[in-house]
Amino acid sequence: MSSIRTNTTIEQKATTDKQLHREPTDQIIQEIGNGLLLKQKTISSRFFYDKRGSELFEKITKLPEYYPPQVEKELLKKVAPWLISNTKATDIIELGSGDCSKISILLDAIKKKQIQNYCYYPVDISESALKKAVETLRKKYADLTVQPFVANFIKHINGLPGTPGNRLLLFFGSTIGNLTRDQSLSFIKKIKNLMAPGDLFLIGFDRVKDRALLEKAYNDAQGITAAFNLNILNVINQHIQSNFNAKDFDHYAFYNENKNRIEMHLKARKDLQIKSLKLSQQINFEKGETIHTENSHKFTEEHIRELSNKAGLPIHKIHNDEKEWFSLVLFQKS
Repeated sequence: MSSIRTNTTIEQKATTDKQLHREPTDQIIQEIGNGLLLKQKTISSRFFYDKRGSELFEKITKLPEYYPPQVEKELLKKVAPWLISNTKATDIIELGSGDCSKISILLDAIKKKQIQNYCYYPVDISESALKKAVETLRKKYADLTVQPFVANFIKHINGLPGTPGNRLLLFFGSTIGNLTRDQSLSFIKKIKNLMAPGDLFLIGFDRVKDRALLEKAYNDAQGITAAFNLNILNVINQHIQSNFNAKDFDHYAFYNENKNRIEMHLKARKDLQIKSLKLSQQINFEKGETIHTENSHKFTEEHIRELSNKAGLPIHKIHNDEKEWFSLVLFQKS
């Protein structure tokens, strides 16, 4: 192939529109409202990623305290040549693609072996991040076919592009950790049911490790993670036309050892009354009350094998870094 075939408007058309799509506005408003009216108020972490949120997260991935991206990339550099040599996949589907730094490692390995006829399908909830990544890939890999999709891939994938049996699905960044244990099991089961025999699924898992190291990763000295967490209130204001002010909240992140997860919250600095033109009820906060914005579950090998067994998706190979801080696990549907 001599040129990139890409949907430059990042919109879904024809049959793919039924597979990967944006949510109706009323469903988004309902989800936000329901979460804010719970006893433990919550906002889904998927609302982090407007344009500013995506830019802040990109900065987070470069922080010295935030080890997962660098550890995963170094591990992927070792795994990529093995993956290309030992699998027949030609259609690559990346769920939650974000920037193109990780997929580039794999594409570089493909380019080095002078393999052609690969297709890449990035799927991400952030349109701005997806556009930026596609532009970068267009310049770097002239022979790569790219078809991007804007979608909430946790909820709205009802089919997979590409050739059945020749697909490699990627789920990097330990994004699986943002789901509860039950949600991660349901998600893997759903993807397994969409896969054909021979399809592969490579998932990044952040491993259980020292509490101080984990908490430092989510409380960086520059305050970028705090800004990222607080920015979710600006996103919510746009969706439900509310009067949240980020200055009224503090970033709060800690490791919950009982649940093997980092929790991120926003803690109210004073009593607050939040009004929304889209919600029928006022949202009240007492000083110190929190909004739970994200979980980041950490895994042992036992957790990973339990997921595999319960989902009915066999593990083909587990790749670990030297310190066993991170794992790239390759599953294969039989």
